[in-house]
Amino acid sequence: MGPAVTLVKDSLTAARKARPAASASAGRRPGRRRENLAGYLFMSPWIAGFLLLTAGPMAASLYFAFTDYNLFNTPKWVGLDNFTKMFDDPRWQKSVEVTAKYVVIGTPLKLLLALGVALLLAQSRRGQAFYRAAFYAPSLIGASVSVGFVWRSLFSDDAIVDRTQSFFGWHVGGWVGNADWVLYSLVALTVWQFGAPMVIFLAGLKQVPKELYEAAEMDGAGPLRRFWNITLPMISPVLFFNVLLETIHSFQIFGSAYVVSNGACGPADATLVYTCYLYEQGFKNAQMGFAAAMAWMLLLAVALVTAVLFWSQKKWVHYEEGPR
Repeated sequence: MGPAVTLVKDSLTAARKARPAASASAGRRPGRRRENLAGYLFMSPWIAGFLLLTAGPMAASLYFAFTDYNLFNTPKWVGLDNFTKMFDDPRWQKSVEVTAKYVVIGTPLKLLLALGVALLLAQSRRGQAFYRAAFYAPSLIGASVSVGFVWRSLFSDDAIVDRTQSFFGWHVGGWVGNADWVLYSLVALTVWQFGAPMVIFLAGLKQVPKELYEAAEMDGAGPLRRFWNITLPMISPVLFFNVLLETIHSFQIFGSAYVVSNGACGPADATLVYTCYLYEQGFKNAQMGFAAAMAWMLLLAVALVTAVLFWSQKKWVHYEEGPR
């Protein structure tokens, strides 16, 4: 009886000691629930916005991409007809060509100018803050409609650009009315907005240790060699970020092309970028099903380009712990 009684007493003692811990954990559960509820409450505006303004419209556009829908009648399921029609459409092919040309020319020029100005502003000089703000300002106003109107006026016939090039013996007329040159006016507009990538390059240049430059200079390395062997590898993650961001942004060009061409995406479809043709099909021709299919093709194209860039970074992007 003795050992049994002792065992029972020990069990009761252990149970009594465990009760406060259990009650404490039970007391913490309502507190955690209230914290979680408060967190979801603060997140609710973002969740509602994501569901109503992003996820919902994306799901609807995916459904419309497989339908014949003109904004007025009930959508009619047509399967892959919109996509097959798209590939047979010569104007769709033209929009792809114009957009690709704009991306291939405009993005590298913009990044080269941004990097060049960032290298100049990274050096200590008088009025540095003013120059940084002045070069960044076009990125804030460049996407506005008013700047598009000003740009169209600058590149019109007998405007300042036309008079300047005529003064130097270059007679091509206004760029806006010339199918061979109007796209380059859009390229000039996007290059003019180099302020945002410039600021990112500046932040990356500030992180390069000065000891590396001092050691390379002692070894006899010149400015170009220091730039190629030190600056570029050290800022390669920043360069990759800017390339990715600006490439995606270039695929989405619409406002400047629409305003500069006065809503015609011309002349002769010279500024018929992809989004301009998408807008024309969806809202001018009321072919919303076809426009939705175009939108999803653009999404797939951007996703493919992004995947290629992420794959290529393993060969030229250098992180502190090594290439990824």
